[in-house]
Amino acid sequence: MKGLLVLLMCTVAFAAVAKKERVLDQKLSDKEPGSPDYDHEAFLGKDQAEEHDELPEEESKRRLGIIVDQVDKDGDQNITEQELVDWIKFTQKRYIREDSKKQFLQHDTNKDGKIEWEEYKETTYGFMEEQANQDEDDSFSYKKMIDRDHKRFQAADGDKNGNCNEEEFRAFLHPEEYDHMKDIVTKETMDDIDKNSDGFVDLKEYIGDMISEDESEGEKPDWVVVEEQQFNEHRDKDKDGKLNLEEVRDWIMPSDYDHAVAEAKHLVHESDDDKDGSLSKEEILAHHDKFVGSQATDWGEALKRHDEF
Repeated sequence: MKGLLVLLMCTVAFAAVAKKERVLDQKLSDKEPGSPDYDHEAFLGKDQAEEHDELPEEESKRRLGIIVDQVDKDGDQNITEQELVDWIKFTQKRYIREDSKKQFLQHDTNKDGKIEWEEYKETTYGFMEEQANQDEDDSFSYKKMIDRDHKRFQAADGDKNGNCNEEEFRAFLHPEEYDHMKDIVTKETMDDIDKNSDGFVDLKEYIGDMISEDESEGEKPDWVVVEEQQFNEHRDKDKDGKLNLEEVRDWIMPSDYDHAVAEAKHLVHESDDDKDGSLSKEEILAHHDKFVGSQATDWGEALKRHDEF
């Protein structure tokens, strides 16, 4: 019974993720854009924003000064917008690198520096298999999850040697970060939403993926009207009433907006006192609350590892 409960929970979680998180839009923070909390997470990274060190203002500024030196790659004492973009992208990817490494070590059960498919399957789904095979519906859900993961695992296995090294496993866990993985993510989305299996996503399927059965009855909520407009005016680029694979890809992985660039422009605009288009160390320290906050500063493990602090 316990195994069945776990399987059902995983199946529900699988469906929820598939339904609610279609757009792989790499936002810098879940906080409100333009707010200090958003700026802090964007500059320091989501992973470090999970931990808060209470620091006096002077200590906060001192540590920020050390970070500024790291951002200033060419050492010219002038932080350009591009240097800020590069830093923001670095901090945002730090969590992905560290999380992937932890998961790699957990799944590499024989500690040979690579993960075989069967090795991953056993550590992830092995405890479900016996219980799932006893019930046809549960078995279907179980096999669907396994099949999806297997296809993604094969796509991540770049050298096609049947296993994933640490970099390939990172592509498996975070396919949105890798261009060669975007096709498999698009196909996964299509498989989820294309209920009539015609190879397209029509408006009914598009809305049905977002709305519960209870919400589908009665008057349309305002957000549904907005989504229908989005579908007709922006998603369906060739205006044939349905989304093909390329249109689905453009929807879930938009390429026309870069959050790191937008945040860098925002930070420069807010802190560039002399309006020369870049930031000096003094300007950043003068506006330290924009970057790290004045009292509660998000530093996390990475700062604790730096002896220079």
